[in-house]
Amino acid sequence: MTTPKVEVRVTADGSSTLYVPELDEYYHSTHGAVQEAQHVYLAAGLEPVLTTPTSPVRVLEIGFGTGLNALLTLQRSLASPYPIRYDTIEKYPLPAAVIRELGVERYVLNPELLDYHQQLHNAAWDTLVVLTPRFALHKITGALQDTPLPNDTYHVVYFDAFAPEKQPDMWTNEVFAQLYAATASGGVLVSYCAKGSFRRSLKAAGWLVEKIPGPPGKREMTRARKALECL
Repeated sequence: MTTPKVEVRVTADGSSTLYVPELDEYYHSTHGAVQEAQHVYLAAGLEPVLTTPTSPVRVLEIGFGTGLNALLTLQRSLASPYPIRYDTIEKYPLPAAVIRELGVERYVLNPELLDYHQQLHNAAWDTLVVLTPRFALHKITGALQDTPLPNDTYHVVYFDAFAPEKQPDMWTNEVFAQLYAATASGGVLVSYCAKGSFRRSLKAAGWLVEKIPGPPGKREMTRARKALECL
């Protein structure tokens, strides 16, 4: 699998993202990559899960990309009472040269976090790697549709695929049914996307869907929940 050509761009909050000329698409919001990740995936997805005693917290990310969501989740785990097991699926892992070009040292000023950023990218693919006593990482190469996932497992799903019009095969009823089956009772799926077609596909797969305020530059985003099982 060949990674598409990418170009490093600086977003409005000073953090970096990647632009894919072939798709005319960005990996993150140009209004702020870190702001978007914190708002969509941490605040709307992970934080509510951390209020409920769960050990370990199981996170599934669709699209490892630059590793930003994983880095922020690892950072949050350092102050959490619950360890986090972080699984992420990526069809096109980025070359080390591209990761260096991101220049994360410009906006990640904590030396410990910079070291963790390097560890995230150096971690072997397709094997579980324990990075801290509270954070274990499993990077999986390949397409989501071809990846067997355990049933009733994940407490939060970060759905961070390219936009539906750029990557339509990732936004199908079948994909969201696959993720629904893999999500634990009461678990959530969060995405920057708020398109009506996306919400309809989620509902068709059984998710309970809500629109909530989006990150800077975006009015709305989507959070979906798998209903709690009744005893």
